[in-house]
Amino acid sequence: MPFPAAGGAVVGPRAAKVIRFAYHGCANRPFYHIVVMRKKTPRQGHVIEQLGTYDPMMNVHGEKLVALNTERINHWIGQGAGISTSCAVLLGLSGLLPIHPRSYVTAWRNRRSSAKEENAEAAS
Repeated sequence: MPFPAAGGAVVGPRAAKVIRFAYHGCANRPFYHIVVMRKKTPRQGHVIEQLGTYDPMMNVHGEKLVALNTERINHWIGQGAGISTSCAVLLGLSGLLPIHPRSYVTAWRNRRSSAKEENAEAAS
């Protein structure tokens, strides 16, 4: 029987912890829980605490839905938990952390590819 997302994993106080995504979707329909777990635990391993959810698929309004428990995220960051790169990007876009450099690089690449498409369209 799996442990509940609110806790259940026995973790020592000195074990390295990380805030990261835990995949809970199915084929072609990703859905993630933002969780705290031991750094060496597999992606679907025991969760210490669930801090939020992230649905990367756009809904009918063109939105990607995110739910965050900012108080608990700040608590775990204060306790010394690391943050995975993908979570750091999401938390940066939400305003909880500074914007991650990967966000700038992704935006630059998107602008460059759209400019190339516009140039190709104008040339033909």
